[in-house]
Parts: sequence; C-alpha cells; structure tokens
Amino acid sequence: MPAHQNDLGRDPVGRLVLRLAIPAMTAQFVNVLYGIVDRIFIGHIPGVGAAALAGAGICAPLTALLGSFASLVGLGGAPLAAMRMGEGRPEGARAILSNCAAALIGLSIVLTMAVLPLAQPLLLLFGASEATLPYARSYLTVYVLGTVFALVSLGLNHFIICQGHAGAGMATVLIGAALNLLLDPLFIFTFGLGVTGAAAATVLSQAASCAFVVAFLRSRRPQVRLVFSGYSLRILKRVAVLGLSPFLIIATDSLLLLVLNAVLQRYGGPSQGDLLVTACTVVQSFLQLVTMPMAGITGGTQPILSFNYGACKTGRIRLAERYILLLCVLFTGMMFIFARLFSGAFISVFTSDAAGAALAREGIHIVTLAIVPLAFQYTFVDGLTALGIARYAVSLSLFRKSVFLASTLIFPFYWGAAAAFYAQPAADALGAVVSSAVFLFSFERLMKKRREMPPGTPLYS
Repeated sequence: MPAHQNDLGRDPVGRLVLRLAIPAMTAQFVNVLYGIVDRIFIGHIPGVGAAALAGAGICAPLTALLGSFASLVGLGGAPLAAMRMGEGRPEGARAILSNCAAALIGLSIVLTMAVLPLAQPLLLLFGASEATLPYARSYLTVYVLGTVFALVSLGLNHFIICQGHAGAGMATVLIGAALNLLLDPLFIFTFGLGVTGAAAATVLSQAASCAFVVAFLRSRRPQVRLVFSGYSLRILKRVAVLGLSPFLIIATDSLLLLVLNAVLQRYGGPSQGDLLVTACTVVQSFLQLVTMPMAGITGGTQPILSFNYGACKTGRIRLAERYILLLCVLFTGMMFIFARLFSGAFISVFTSDAAGAALAREGIHIVTLAIVPLAFQYTFVDGLTALGIARYAVSLSLFRKSVFLASTLIFPFYWGAAAAFYAQPAADALGAVVSSAVFLFSFERLMKKRREMPPGTPLYS
C-alpha cells in the first residue's frame, strides 16, 4: 500500500487516529481562517470597519447554513463509502461517490436560485440594521454566487479523507485558505472593493479548492475514483438519512446564531444592538476555533469507525472511540485555558474599540465555560453517525439545539441582552450528559448485533 494512504483495517489504532485526526483538525482550523481572515480585514476598513464587521458577522450564519448542505451529502455518503470498502465492495463505494457529486451540484443550483432573491429580507430578519445592511447584502450576494464551489469542495473532500488520504484532504483546505489570505488585502484595500472584495476573494479561493478536489478524485491516486454514472435515488435516500445528523448540527447552529443576533439586536436596542452583534461576531469567531477543529477530529476519524464496522472489527472501533474522546478532551482543555489567558490578544486583531472588546472578552469567557464537556457530545454523536445510527445522532443533536434556543430566548428576558451568551454553556453541559448516557446505553448492544450478523451481510443496503 502507498505510504501516503492509511490502512483503516490493519494499522495500529492509536497512530491511525492521530494520522487522520491531526490533518483533519488542521484543515478545519485553517477553514475557520476563511471567515476570520475576512472579518479581520473587514474590521480594519477605514471609517466603516465596525459597521462592516457587524454586517459580515450577520452573514456568517447564513453562509454556514449554505455550507451545511455539503455535510448533508459528504458526511452522509463518506461513511457509507467507507463501509462498502470495508466490506470489500469498491463498486458500491464508487456509486455512492458518483451520486453524491451529482447531488452537490444540484443542491448548489437550487440554493443559489432560492437565496439570492431573499437575501435582503433574511438579513433584516436576523439582525441587520440600517447601518449594517449594505455591507451584509454586498457580502452575501457575492458569496451566494459561488455556492457551487463551496459545496463541491467541502462535500467531496470527505471522500478523499474516507479513503485514508488525510494529507490530500488537508491540502484541499490549505490551498483555499492560502489564496484567500493573499487575495483579501488585495481586493479589499488595493482595489478598494471593501466587503465585496472580501467575498470575491473567498469565492475564488473556494473555486481553487474545488478544482483540486475534483482533479484528485478523478486521478489514479484514490482507490475509489469519481465517475459520472450509476445514479440511483435509493443511494441518495440512504445518504440523506445518514447525513441528516451532521446537517442538522451545522444547519441548526447557523439558525440559532441568526436568532442570537436578532435577540442581541432587540434587547440591545438602538444604543447597544450593533455593538453587541459586533462583539458576538468576535465571540463566535473564537468559538469556531474550538468547535471546527474538534469537528475535524471526530469527522476525520469517522472512516476508521465506518470501515471497521463494515469489516466487523468491533474491537478496533471500541479502541478508536477511546482515543478520539481523549484527543477531544485534551484539545478542549487547552482551548479553555487559551480563552482565559489570550482572549484579549485574539480580540485585538478584530477591533480596537474598547467597549466592543470588553463585551467580546466577557462573551468568550462565558461561551467556553462548558467546552470540555462538549468533547463528549461531538465524539459520541459523530461516532453514532459513522456507524449509521442516524436516529440517535439526530435526536441528540436536536436536544442540544433545543436547550440553546430556549436559553437564548429566555435568559435575556430576565437578565439582559448579554445573558444570551450563557445559552452556549447551558446547551453544551446538558447535551454532553444526555449524549454520554445514550451512547453508553446503545454502543455495546450495537457491537454485539454486528458480530452476530452472518458473514457477507451488507450494511444499510
């Protein structure tokens, strides 16, 4: 086997987890830079930086919502493809990849046509003010026009990672992030395009990532190559069922952030609303530095679980879950400490406004209170998804989101606008307890059921 490809069924589990988790975590960390770099440069546009930053912050949940459809297809199809490879059925994995590529292109077209006419009403509904609307509308319009590049690159990259090519999966994100870093100052300041230039830089960077992903999957390097044939509604239905959980996690995260912005704007009023939304933009940027790399750990290692579930190697699955959880706990523990020691330095790259910086620092300290328990939620929900148990994963995700939504709406009513930040730790703590209980209750039964299946029985056919 080539040195660059990991053997999901035979390599030592601990080293395999690290070899898949580290590149995936790094890729997601770099992926965060797409949005953060945009916001850093936008926040320093002379004269309008604060309003432009708030406008970009309002767009962020909407752009993330568009990206969640890539997870619906990519994280629905990649575990199934890995299971087929584990079962020794590469032709089945090839058919899944082909159907997912078609689905991503189709979804991109539908979403672009649906969002463009509704951009302004949506932005007004979810927290844009008279001062921030022009910037938000300019950014979102350009970004939506490049939806196809974002969805195809993000969605198909999971099929690179699930075949053991973690380095290539990381390269997909690095290419786009590096190009975005170069183009942002050029478009924003040199060409004087402002917020529109930031969005254009992001779209061009995503197009470069998209080209790399398609070229890699069409090359001879992966075991399962991208072909344009074998379309099946049955495959798409199964992909949608399995991808529903990660889709809901990301989509509802985006919707809840839109609600959070609207709540901050309402309770903050004319004097504090835009300031709170600007602070929230910085807070959410920091939180993404925690959640997205952790999603990289749990998502990047899903192929280990899926492949070995297909191969009926349940002992490797159990061991892998322990390593994944340990890695997530260590990472969130480090980020908890980082939030308390270095949040001021992080905030300073976005804004020099003293009032906004103080609100952002308080917000970061609050939203990170329960990020260590959040490691259990991510590990167990993504673990159940990798094993094809979508109904449990979806239910656990929706429970956590329900707690967040209720807290976001209730806390500010009693304790003021800034109390909305406490919705995050409340949801993280309760979600971790419930997810751990469900996983511990169901995991051993699931492993026993898999061992008792007759050899050659296909999974989720």
